[in-house]
Amino acid sequence: MTLDQLMAFCVSDDHVRQEQVWAMIQRGWNKEPHIIRRMLTEGAVRATDRRARFVGVDAYEAAGGIVMRDLFQEDDGGWLQDPALLDRLVAERLVREADAIRAEGWKWVEAAPDFPYGHRQGLRPLPGTNPLTETEQAAFDALKGEYDALEEQYGEADELPEAVEARLTEIEAAIEVFQSRPPKFDPADIVRAGAFVSIDRDGALRVERGYVRPEDEPPVAAPDDPDQAAEPASTMPDTDRDPSPTETRSTTTTTTAEPSADTPEEDEGLKPLPERLMTELTAHRTLALREALGNDWDTAFLAVLHAFCLRLFYRSAADTCLEIEAKSAGFGTQAPGLNDTASARAIDVRHEAWVKQLPATSGELWNALVGFDTDTRAALFAHCAALTINALHEPWNRRPGALAHADRLAQAVGLDMTAAGWAPTVETYLGRVPKARILEAVREAKGEHAAQLIDHLKKPEMAQEAERLLAGTGWLPEPLRTPGLPEAAAVPPAASDEEAEGAADGDADAITALPAFLIDAEDPAVPQAIAAE
Repeated sequence: MTLDQLMAFCVSDDHVRQEQVWAMIQRGWNKEPHIIRRMLTEGAVRATDRRARFVGVDAYEAAGGIVMRDLFQEDDGGWLQDPALLDRLVAERLVREADAIRAEGWKWVEAAPDFPYGHRQGLRPLPGTNPLTETEQAAFDALKGEYDALEEQYGEADELPEAVEARLTEIEAAIEVFQSRPPKFDPADIVRAGAFVSIDRDGALRVERGYVRPEDEPPVAAPDDPDQAAEPASTMPDTDRDPSPTETRSTTTTTTAEPSADTPEEDEGLKPLPERLMTELTAHRTLALREALGNDWDTAFLAVLHAFCLRLFYRSAADTCLEIEAKSAGFGTQAPGLNDTASARAIDVRHEAWVKQLPATSGELWNALVGFDTDTRAALFAHCAALTINALHEPWNRRPGALAHADRLAQAVGLDMTAAGWAPTVETYLGRVPKARILEAVREAKGEHAAQLIDHLKKPEMAQEAERLLAGTGWLPEPLRTPGLPEAAAVPPAASDEEAEGAADGDADAITALPAFLIDAEDPAVPQAIAAE
């Protein structure tokens, strides 16, 4: 046993487990210290896990939990050995936090360590406000003014003075406190809405307040006029109404009504137009409106944007005459870590920003959109259109045309999944495919010689080592590649036979390219796999 191996075994004081690991690595070729540490900490939870941060290592230890620590390497706080205890502490704290949120008056509160992506779909967000008092507004304005003055004064400087940099950091933190305060809601809305309580990626409490379920929506008030109540809701739109609808209806009714033998010819009052006549008249109007809108692209764009926003921000399509429905597909199968990806966070931030700009009720939406400038409308349109994308592969829903269109869209926007933050890891890909797929990935990214160095390993070890080999290469599996994008489609070429022979003969450049764990500690010029032969 080398000194490095002995140091790795010191991560655990479980002698039985130490002997088991020592016996296992004796049967294999890879006896690297990091392999020993990984095997000894298997099943434990790192102190950097968001659940551990949420509860706190001190609280975990106070409850009787044991933490393994590495005596010879930086371990980021160690490993928590009792996952069941940790999960119980997490659940207990979430219950306490949920009770505190429920005391604010919400109708329902759901609590979980994590919710799947899209868990708020179908719910209407309440328009919260975050007003500042006069004193707070004055303090905020003073901070903003000081920040802008310092930025202007030192904007051209190559390096900020230490005192100035520290002050800018303080001001940013103070402004963040103002801007990140939870919004306030109308008490009448709180009693029919709810909140989600979970843990964010950094281990802090995440509270999402103000979401109304469809069944909790307030009933629509009935109109006071019984005749108006009898009319269909879609009889005439509220906008673009004839300047004198009453006179028009009066004339039409008088000229078309047939006198009845049982009733006097005098009309006792205006009655609704016959349904058949209403259908015929609105058919003419619909056709004429189609022709007019077809020649006015600006209004057509506004009308489609209005329809999109109604569905995506107000969960309603009843306030538009366009039969366009913007559907935002959910994710039937939750991909690991999907909720914490950079893409998900960016979409949520952008959506919340639009929620703050749009009016509280759908009836005010049209006028708000009319007031936006062209660039603002275009940005909102792009956001709404993006939310309707459904490029999911679903075994029960074959859509080759839709998936081919997704490829064209990805090509048009230059989508690079590596830049989007996806990387091949044991959790995301390598641990979920056969060994042949793992070797194929390594072969495409690092060459045939790298694949041969791990082809004899068992699948768990092969997946771990493949993750190390693929790190930073930009390799992507076929479903994530964008056609025509060099970074995604053209993976690094496989090594030639001469390069492989160079590695076998001790070629310095080829050996330098190998990861450290594949080089023999005693003779750095001879790979372990070759030495074993």
